[in-house]
Amino acid sequence: MSRKPIIAGNWKMFKTRREAADLANALAASVGTYDRVEVVLCPPYTALETVGQAIRGTKISLGAQNCHWADQGAYTGEVSAGMLVDVGCKYVIIGHSERRQYFAETDASVNKKAQAAYRHGLIPIICVGETLEERQSGKTESVVTAQVQGCLKDLPPDKVAASIIAYEPVWAIGTGQTATKEQAQEVHALIRKLVAEMFSPEVAEKIRIQYGGSVKPQNIRELMDQPDIDGALVGGASLEADSFTAIVRFE
Repeated sequence: MSRKPIIAGNWKMFKTRREAADLANALAASVGTYDRVEVVLCPPYTALETVGQAIRGTKISLGAQNCHWADQGAYTGEVSAGMLVDVGCKYVIIGHSERRQYFAETDASVNKKAQAAYRHGLIPIICVGETLEERQSGKTESVVTAQVQGCLKDLPPDKVAASIIAYEPVWAIGTGQTATKEQAQEVHALIRKLVAEMFSPEVAEKIRIQYGGSVKPQNIRELMDQPDIDGALVGGASLEADSFTAIVRFE
C-alpha cells in the first residue's frame, strides 16, 4: 500500500501570535492546496487559535506540541487533549526528546498521553530516539525498541495504525548533524518490524514513521527516498516559510 507522506513543523517555543499568523498565512499561500503531502503545523499553545484561523479552508492541519493524560483536573499549567480538539487540533506531538530531557517524560507517561489523544479523536505523533552516548555505545536498537514497546503498550491496533511515530535521534536535533539516509532507514525499518511484532503486519504497513533531526531542504529528498521513511518532523527549518515550503515540496 502507499502511505501518504506527512511533514509536520514543530515550532517549539517560538513565534508570537502576530509572527505565527504571518508564517501560517505565508504557508497557506505556498502549500495550502498542495495535496501530495499531508502538512501539519504545530505552533505553541498561545498561537493555536491564530494559526487555526489562518489555515482554515486549506489542506494544512493543526497540531499541538504536547498534552496532558487527564481529561481535566487540578494540573496547573497543563492542557488536555479535549482542549486541543476544541481549538481545532487534529494532531499532537507527544514524547519529544526535549520533553523527556527537560520535563522528565517517560515511555509510561507517553503511553497515557496517547490513550488520552485517542479518547478525543486526536492523532498522536509519538517521538522516540537515542542520545549520542547511546548510539556511540551501540545501544540504538535496544533503546528504540524499549521506547516503542513502552509507548505503544496495550494501545488499540486500529488507533496505532492511524498514528505517527517520529524517529528523532537526539544527537541530531538542533545540532546541524543529521543521521545518514542509511542510518535513518535502518531505525525506521526496526520500528516497523517492532510494530508488526506487537500488533500485526497490516498495522505496521499502515503506520507512518517520520524522521526528525536537522531536516532541511538539502536532505529531505534523500531521506524521503528510503522505503520506511514516510515524512519528517521539522524543527528549525519550519520557522521560515521558504525553507519549510521547500521541504514540503521536496519532489
